[in-house]
Amino acid sequence: MNYPKDDPTLVTCALPYANGKAHLGHLRTYIPGDVLARSLRKLGQETTFVCGSDMHGTPIVVNAEEQGREPEDLALEYHEYFEETFPRIDVEFDSYGHTDQPSNINRTQEIVRALEDNGHIYEDTMKVAYDPESGRTLPDRYVEGTCPYCGNEEARGDECDECGRHLEPGEIEDPVSKVSGAPAEYREQRHRFFALSEFEDYLRDFVDDLEGTSNARNQPKQWIEEGLQDWCITRDLDWGVPYPDDEDLVLYVWVDAPIEYIASTEEWAADSGEPDAWERYWRDDSSDIVHVIGGDIIQHHTVFWPALLHGAGYSAPDAVLASGLVKVNDRAFSTSKGRAVWLDDDYLDEGLDTDFIRYYIVSYTGFENDLNFSWSLFQERVNNELVDIYGNFVYRSLLLSHDNYDGLPDGSLSPEVESEIESAVERFRDAVDDLEVKEVAEAGMALAGYGNEYIQQREPWRLVDSDPGEAAEVLYDCLQIAKATALLLEPVMPSSAERVWRQLGEGDVHEADVEDATQPLSGEPREPEHLFRQVEDSEIERLESRLQERVGEGDAADESEGETEDDETGEDEAEFMSGETISFDEFQELDIRVAEILEAEEIEGADDLLKLEVDVGDEERQVVAGVKQFYSTDDLVGRRVVVLANMKPSEIFGVESQAMLLAAGDEADLLTTVGDSEPGTRIR
Repeated sequence: MNYPKDDPTLVTCALPYANGKAHLGHLRTYIPGDVLARSLRKLGQETTFVCGSDMHGTPIVVNAEEQGREPEDLALEYHEYFEETFPRIDVEFDSYGHTDQPSNINRTQEIVRALEDNGHIYEDTMKVAYDPESGRTLPDRYVEGTCPYCGNEEARGDECDECGRHLEPGEIEDPVSKVSGAPAEYREQRHRFFALSEFEDYLRDFVDDLEGTSNARNQPKQWIEEGLQDWCITRDLDWGVPYPDDEDLVLYVWVDAPIEYIASTEEWAADSGEPDAWERYWRDDSSDIVHVIGGDIIQHHTVFWPALLHGAGYSAPDAVLASGLVKVNDRAFSTSKGRAVWLDDDYLDEGLDTDFIRYYIVSYTGFENDLNFSWSLFQERVNNELVDIYGNFVYRSLLLSHDNYDGLPDGSLSPEVESEIESAVERFRDAVDDLEVKEVAEAGMALAGYGNEYIQQREPWRLVDSDPGEAAEVLYDCLQIAKATALLLEPVMPSSAERVWRQLGEGDVHEADVEDATQPLSGEPREPEHLFRQVEDSEIERLESRLQERVGEGDAADESEGETEDDETGEDEAEFMSGETISFDEFQELDIRVAEILEAEEIEGADDLLKLEVDVGDEERQVVAGVKQFYSTDDLVGRRVVVLANMKPSEIFGVESQAMLLAAGDEADLLTTVGDSEPGTRIR
């Protein structure tokens, strides 16, 4: 993206749904979004960071009904919760509103009127699920049934979790009412439709030009090629943004929710004293708009949203960063099954450092790859990387300087260290240009690792007596590295960066930019304190025990719900199943897909391994496979194979492998399909 630019950049995060408390799945996007915004500012890029709470939709109505409350009351409670919680993890938005505020209601209705005026909305009849027992229509999540695209029998009325497809009202098969549990029937009802099919050519060009993660580009290409269906944008509900001039209908939540990006920008502009400043982003194509979202809402942000904006005369996003899945202990994240880590109960209330979870989430893997959380790995990375390397280096450097030179040693930055810092700054710049937050973390931590080696090799504690002048030069270099490291890591770990700069006496690290990394030290270092504390085994054991207890309760509930009278197996089947087995739900968590090998090359020094670049449908992955002795690189390119796409990434012979190639037998007979299935086709 080549930052900094003359024109400003807007960063947004997908709106948290005001229907529950924050958990690890939320942090997967909000922390990287905050890191990106802070990183842009470190380069001197004018940046605005906005978000808001998603207050509408049927899940909130259902939850409120179950609690005997009004939807507005429930949604406002959770909005206030998120508004108070984000600062606790140093996620700092310039504006944080919600979708039921007048600014969003007015902007939403203005955009809908513009779409009407431009001929993009029409009225037609459609099939709507109806519950004859309760005598009410069943919009969205009031109904569940079978997905018409993948056959998932537990699809929600507006979306299938299995294949990720948006479902229009009337599409779901074998509908069942969530209100009464009785079979639902379809009835005709008049609604408003957005003519999405008219935007196919525009959306093809939009996706081709889109920056960001590969999954955010590849997934919409597939949907567009399959043919876009017009989109029903109204619902028969009382809670939501009223359709302009028609109080009997409200707008579908995915119309007004992303418009909150605009409304929050308007709120920021008004608060900053420049009420028209929002137009620099949403009416001027020269600025950048970057959306940071979860991988489950790519379709909404790369198909529906840009089409709405274009149809109403607004600027479309320039980049979409879509995350991979979140797992807990190698299994799919699920709040209903207990496989979840809650921000309050499991983290903040335990007194764990905010920067620990920020670092883990950002540095664990690339943003579009799956993030696998485990308490043991969390402890390992915190203690080995943050405490033993970064924290230890900073503390020793400051302590030796304080004890032997009463603060700042008399020295100057050596050419070697200056070059290393400049290289780290350049790596940081490249990471921000590429919108790679993991690389931002690695740029700073690599410099911390260099500093740790530097102080170890030069042993200034020995030089203090034998050559105090040389010791002073070494320690000055170390303090300069500590300063630069904290500056580069401030976007990832703002609290610890602040502590380092305070101990160095260097002022406000949040106001500094990357040009300050090599500026001479000018402060008065004070007596140091340890930057971090170790995460103890006893803490991890307690947290893991709590997690397993929840998982056990979730599994027990699943088993109880799934029990039937016919629960016996025949003798032969029992013998077959006497070994370790997995449930159907566990099998469904395996993401086995058809893939096409695009490139194949040898790995230097490896006798059996090849590095493959494979197309798995929505993105390209790098795979390391032990097939070199059976296949030449030319034989492999163009082949359709089968891969396990949600395999935990691992490093093999110094090369990261992001999936597993499946093969049979000792001679690696590659699995494939009889027909010519497209890359990305799921194996079921």
